[in-house]
Amino acid sequence: MEMSRLYTEGLTLCYESDEIIRELHLQIPDGKITALVGRNGCGKSTLLKALARLLQPTHGHVFLDGQAIQQLPTREVAKQLAILPQSPTAPEGLTVEGLVRQGRYPHMNLFGKRSAEDEEIVQWALQATHMYDLRERDLTELSGGQRQRAWVAMALAQGTDLLLLDEPTTYLDMAHQLEVLELLEELNREQGKTIVMVVHDLNHAARYAQHMIAVTDGRIWASGIPAEIMTPELLLEVFGVHAHIQIEAETGIPVCVPYKLAMAR
Repeated sequence: MEMSRLYTEGLTLCYESDEIIRELHLQIPDGKITALVGRNGCGKSTLLKALARLLQPTHGHVFLDGQAIQQLPTREVAKQLAILPQSPTAPEGLTVEGLVRQGRYPHMNLFGKRSAEDEEIVQWALQATHMYDLRERDLTELSGGQRQRAWVAMALAQGTDLLLLDEPTTYLDMAHQLEVLELLEELNREQGKTIVMVVHDLNHAARYAQHMIAVTDGRIWASGIPAEIMTPELLLEVFGVHAHIQIEAETGIPVCVPYKLAMAR
């Protein structure tokens, strides 16, 4: 089987003496949206950090284009892969355009000078995320959804085909959640971006991802298309809830309807 651009072999991750991920073998499908799902504390965000080279493995490796990512220069990784962490922060007084320009830092020369190409990409990222008309606004003046789109624009400005996002809809209301998720779907559909995102809402994961990975106790419980992964057995084993799974007639997308909490572990 042909290997994907981003994958792991025997990956083990620890925080101090606590083992979070154990001997993980994982492939991220190219050109798709992959949703990482699981209980709080199961290792989803830890895994995402390792995929982005932000966390050193205890054992095993993360590979990017066939090379161990820890052995690649930081600048080179940043040209291939962009990550948007949970609840990112920016300096006070920064405008949307100023934030997006920060995404071009990996491509700038030693003197920190931006090229005409850098500026073109910044403007493209603003247009792609529908933030161009708000480019001169201070980040603090934006709604939650607008602010998150600005951060996505910064990640796009890095010019990478791989986007990793840790709970991109955290703290957003329903409308703003859909705003961000529909933007990611558009970027995948129209520009072929490979997107990996940690998602809490299983129905959002099933609706917007073509591939799902369920993580529990530091291992992969199941992975595949949403229609295969969203089962009552998964909800019970991974999330500890009893649930019905309904299939939308128009789309074939599975919908989770929890009805009872299982016995606490």
